[in-house]
Amino acid sequence: MSFPQSRPRRLRRTAALRSIVRETRIEPSDLMLPLFAISGKGVKKPIPSMPGVAQLSVDLVVAEAKAAREAGVRSAILFGIPDAKDAQGTAAWDPQGPVCTALRAIKDAVPDLVLAADVCLCEYTDHGHCGPLARDAQGHVVVANDQTLPLLARAAVAYAKAGADIVAPSDMMDGRVGAIRRALDENGATDVILMSYAVKYASAFYGPFRDAAQSTPKEGDRRGYQMDPSNLREARREALLDVGEGADLIMVKPALAYLDVISEIRRTTDLPVAAYNVSGEYSMLKAAAQNGWIEERRAVLEVLTGIKRAGADLILTYSATDAAKWVADLA
Repeated sequence: MSFPQSRPRRLRRTAALRSIVRETRIEPSDLMLPLFAISGKGVKKPIPSMPGVAQLSVDLVVAEAKAAREAGVRSAILFGIPDAKDAQGTAAWDPQGPVCTALRAIKDAVPDLVLAADVCLCEYTDHGHCGPLARDAQGHVVVANDQTLPLLARAAVAYAKAGADIVAPSDMMDGRVGAIRRALDENGATDVILMSYAVKYASAFYGPFRDAAQSTPKEGDRRGYQMDPSNLREARREALLDVGEGADLIMVKPALAYLDVISEIRRTTDLPVAAYNVSGEYSMLKAAAQNGWIEERRAVLEVLTGIKRAGADLILTYSATDAAKWVADLA
């Protein structure tokens, strides 16, 4: 007895057919929009290496947040660039600083937008590293891990008090998830979610972000505390350590060169997994689209679909608002 030959192409023949059998779908609620807050009013400073992205004063951050929510985006993450920096990064926890001010303003204007605040000191230190510096026995510049933890916790508490639903430590210091969770709980912020940049690689794709955040290290680099791009087993260890310390979400950063890592972390933990489609990944597509080499809409949605297919529940992307509109157009 012979059977009719299977022809998978039957399912691909029309847009409607492709739609009803599609395995992975991007929804606007999958996307989190990063925003860069600065002081002032009516101030917009475009970031040349990130076309379409700018440092924004709080009033314009609010407008951007409103536009994202109207497009269907359900969450945003805030980064701050202070007026003055010092060796400790003390502006990070200033209640009148750009992040705390923006959190309060967005909560007033867009109360149903989930707000995250990045917790790191690199934007706030005058040396560009993620905590106060020391020197090791060989005289190399290192971040003083244990001195950094209470500073990160102080910043996280300030953001929670200003209205953050999520605090997101991105510094890669050992023990910072536990230190931040204890500080939040001790200050009555038990409901604030902790999204850990648990698996953050020392990547070449961060260059445009460092322009945006003005956080390029003046001496040394971050390879002593961010992960070696060659390592996968270490990613599992890092994720499980942060789960044990009280993380509620686990993030992998960057995304495109680390789809296998996203999949591995998805298998390692039942917690929600986030992935950061970082500045260099964004800017590569933008540059190619501006030169007419690719179709931006198709390329962005293809990339985001790949990240979600790898296992990400939440994708941080500078294309969030545009992608949400494009997805709605396809519905």
